Amino acid sequence: MHNTKVNVTGRSVAGLTAPRLDVVRWGFVGIGHRGLNTLTETLLLEGAEVTALFDPDPAAVARAAAAVAEAGRARPACYGAGREDLRAMLDRPDVDAVIICTPWRSRVPAAVAAMRAGKHAFLEVPAAITLEECWQLVDTAEETRRHCMMLENCCYGRDELMVLNLCRQGLFGELLHGEGSYLHDLRSWMADPRRGLHRWRTWEHTVRNGNLYPTHGFGPIAQYMDINRGDRLDYLVSVSSPSRGLTDYAERVLAPDHPQRTMRFICGDMNTSLIQTAKGRSIVVKHDIVNPQPYSRTSLILGTRGIFEGFPSRISIEGRGEPARPDPEQVDHGHWDMDMEKWYAEFDHPLWTKCGRVAAAIDGRTGGMGHGGMDFVMKWRIMQCLREGLPLDQDVYDAATWSAIGPLSEQSVARRGEPVEVPDFTRGGWRTTPPLGIVS
Repeated sequence: MHNTKVNVTGRSVAGLTAPRLDVVRWGFVGIGHRGLNTLTETLLLEGAEVTALFDPDPAAVARAAAAVAEAGRARPACYGAGREDLRAMLDRPDVDAVIICTPWRSRVPAAVAAMRAGKHAFLEVPAAITLEECWQLVDTAEETRRHCMMLENCCYGRDELMVLNLCRQGLFGELLHGEGSYLHDLRSWMADPRRGLHRWRTWEHTVRNGNLYPTHGFGPIAQYMDINRGDRLDYLVSVSSPSRGLTDYAERVLAPDHPQRTMRFICGDMNTSLIQTAKGRSIVVKHDIVNPQPYSRTSLILGTRGIFEGFPSRISIEGRGEPARPDPEQVDHGHWDMDMEKWYAEFDHPLWTKCGRVAAAIDGRTGGMGHGGMDFVMKWRIMQCLREGLPLDQDVYDAATWSAIGPLSEQSVARRGEPVEVPDFTRGGWRTTPPLGIVS
C-alpha cells in the first residue's frame, strides 16, 4: 500500500482493550499552567489517584504537590532533575498511566518512554509535530499494546457530542464536507513572560510555516466522517498568508527591549488546508492565532440532507422546523434554527447527559479553565474506559493522523500548495475498523 509502513508486530491496536483498573494511578509529566489544571480536575474523578509528578521546574512541582495535598490525598512522589528522574518515575509500579502536558517537542519522547515502561500514555494536543514522531507513537503502541491517546478535548464539547449523535442517526444524510478551525487571538499570551507560550510556542512561529495546531477543529470532523474507521485522509493542499500579526503587535504594543521585537516570524498568520478523503469528501482546516478576531473553531458539517455550523451554533435539516411557505412555487432558501436547547432536549449525547451538568459546574468554579465542561467529560470518559476495560474513543491512529496535518501542511506550503499524500497510519485497518459509536 502506498505511503504505508509494515506493522512489525502484525497486530493493530484499533479497538484495543486493557485489563480493568479499579483505581487508576496517574503520573503527570509537565505540570505548568495546563498540566496543573488537568491535575486538579483529575483529582475530582472517582477512582483516580495522582501518585507521581515530573517537571524540571521545582516551583511547578511544589504547586502540583500542594494541590494533591489540598484534595486530601497522599503526597505524590516528586521528580524533576532530568531524564534519569523521568525514567525513575516511569518505572514506578504505582503508576498505571501518564498524562503529558509538556511543550510540543518533548511529548513524543515522554510518551514512547511511558509505553515502553508499561504505562498508558495520554498526550496534550498536538500529539506530534513531525511525521517521524507520528510513526514513533504508532509503532510503540503496537509493539507495547498500550493505550496512546491524544487529549483532544473539543471532541467532548456539548455541541460536538450532539452533532456526532445527529450524524450517527443519519439526520444530515450522506456526509460530504466538513470544516474545522482554530482561530484564537493569543498575541498577548505569547508575549507574556509569565506563560510558557512566551518561551516555546512563540519560537515555533520562527521555524515553521503551516497549520501548527490543527486538531481542535479537525478532531470532531474526523469523528463525524469516520476517519480511520471506514474512510481515511488521502491528500492535502495548504497555503499560508503573509506573516504579519506578531511583528505588528510587537512593534505597536511591546516594550523596546522585549525579546519578540527582534524575532523573525515565518509562519503565515492564516493557514488554510484542504483535505480530500479516500471516499472523495472534503475538509477545510484553518489556523490563525495572531490576529484580532473572536474565538472560533468553525465546526461545520454538511450532508445531503442538512448542515450544522458552529460559532454561533445553528442547524438546518431538511424537513425539520422549516416555516411553511404560502407559495409552493417559492424558491426554498433554507432555514437556520439557532434554538440549541430544543436540539439538546432530543439529541444530547449520553455522555453529556450523564455528567455534563457536573462538568459545567466544575468549569464555573475554575473560571472556565475546563473549556465549558468538555475537559471534565473527556477525563470522566477516559476513566470509565480504563476502569471497565473498554476501548478509548480516540486511539493512537487518531493521534497520529490528526497531528500529521501540521507537518503535511508545512510540506505543501513550502511547495507552493502542491498536494501531499497523507500516510495511512492504520496500515489498511481503516477499511474494517467500525465507526465510533454513541456510548451509553
